[in-house]
Amino acid sequence: MDISNLLAPKSCACGKIHRCDIKYVFIEENAVAHLSEMCEGFNNILIVADENTYRAAGKQSEAALLGKNITRQIFSGESVLIPDERAIDAVKAKLSRVELIVAIGSGVIQDLCKYISHFEKIPYFVVATAPSMDGYASSGAAMITGGMKVTYSAKVPDGFIGDTSVLKDAPLEMIKAGYGDIIGKYSALNDWKLGTAVYGEYFCDYVYGLTYDMLREVLPLAEKLQNRDPEAIKTLTEALIGVGIAMAYAENSRPASGSEHHLSHFFEITGILNGEEYFPHGIDVVYSTYITAKLREKLREASLPEKQYKMVGDEFNSEIKRVYSDISDSCIALHEKTGWYSDDRLSVYKEKWSEIKEILAEMPEASKIKEIISNIGLDINEFYSAYKEEKLADAVTFAKDLKDRFSVLWTYYDIFGKEAAL
Repeated sequence: MDISNLLAPKSCACGKIHRCDIKYVFIEENAVAHLSEMCEGFNNILIVADENTYRAAGKQSEAALLGKNITRQIFSGESVLIPDERAIDAVKAKLSRVELIVAIGSGVIQDLCKYISHFEKIPYFVVATAPSMDGYASSGAAMITGGMKVTYSAKVPDGFIGDTSVLKDAPLEMIKAGYGDIIGKYSALNDWKLGTAVYGEYFCDYVYGLTYDMLREVLPLAEKLQNRDPEAIKTLTEALIGVGIAMAYAENSRPASGSEHHLSHFFEITGILNGEEYFPHGIDVVYSTYITAKLREKLREASLPEKQYKMVGDEFNSEIKRVYSDISDSCIALHEKTGWYSDDRLSVYKEKWSEIKEILAEMPEASKIKEIISNIGLDINEFYSAYKEEKLADAVTFAKDLKDRFSVLWTYYDIFGKEAAL
C-alpha cells in the first residue's frame, strides 16, 4: 500500500475534507537515515526515549543528526513507563530552547511527545521501534492523568520513520500486539455502526472502508510476522499508520477504538490501581475482541426486556468505588456529565432491533476470532487465567464507565444487567 497517497486532503461524500497533516512518512529499510533531511531546518533537538527504545534506534538517530545540539530525556527501561503527570514534567523540564522533539519508541513514548508537542507548540517526529499499535499517525494522545485514561485531541506528528531493520527486531510480543490492535478493528468498526444506529453519530463509508482494507491486508500475515519477515513487518506498519490516518480523517478514534479498547483500558487502569500485571495494549485488545464477539452473539439471540436495566444511586456509587477506588469520583463525574445512565435507549432498540442485529452479525463469530488469536501465537486461555472470572465480569460491566463513548458494552448492560454471565 502507498501511504503517501493518503496524505493529500480529500473531499468526501460524508461532507468532510479529510486531511492528515503529516509531512513525511518513510517505511523502509534504513529509513532512519531520512532524519538528516527531515531535520535540516532545526538545530536544537530533544530526543525522548526509554533505555530499551534508545538501544534499538538511538545511535542510528543521533548519527543522522550529526552537528545538531541534542538534549536527551531517557526514561528507565526496567519498568513500564506510564504517560502521567510525572512523565510529562520530566520532558517539559528539558524543553529550554528546543525547536523539535524526536520521539524514539512506540505507544507511550509517542503519546507523551504528541501531548507535549501539542500543548507546548513544538513540532515532533517519531522514530518507531515496534509495530505495536495504531496511534503513531492519529491525532489523539492517550494519557493517564488524574488516574484516568484520557485521550486528548492533539496533533499528528510532523514526520514518521518506520525503519524495517529496527522494527523486525522488536520484541515478538510487541509485533503480536500490533497485529492484535489491527484485528481489534472488527470490533471497533462494528461499534461505530452501532453508535450511528443508536445515537445518530457521524459515519463515513470511505473511512470505514479504508480501515477495513488495512485489516484485510494484515489478517493473513500471522505466520510471517512471527518469523519477522521484513515485508510482513512493513505491511503491518503501513496498516498501523493507515489506521491512524483514518482516525485523523474522522477527527476522532471511532474507526479504530471501541468496546475492545475500553476493555483493554480497564485491564490497564485497574492493573495500575491495584498493582496487578496486565498484557501489552494490543494483546489485551485482541483478547478483548474475542469477548466483544461473544457479547454480540448473545445479544443477537436476545429478546428485548420490558425495562432497560439501570444501576443508579447508592448501588452505582458503591460499585464504581469498589471497582475503580482512587479514580471512582472521576468516573462518576464523567457519567453525570454524559447523562447516559438516564438515557432511554430501549425505545431506540425496540424501533431498530432488526437493524441492530444485522449490524451485530457483521462481526466475525467468537470462534473465528479465537482462531485468529491462535494463528498469531496467542492463547485465549492465558487471558482467562490472568484475569479470572470476577475481573472479566467487572470489565464487561464497568469498562464502559472509563469513556464517554457508546459501544456494545452499553447495549449488553442495558439488556442483561450486571449479573449476566459471559
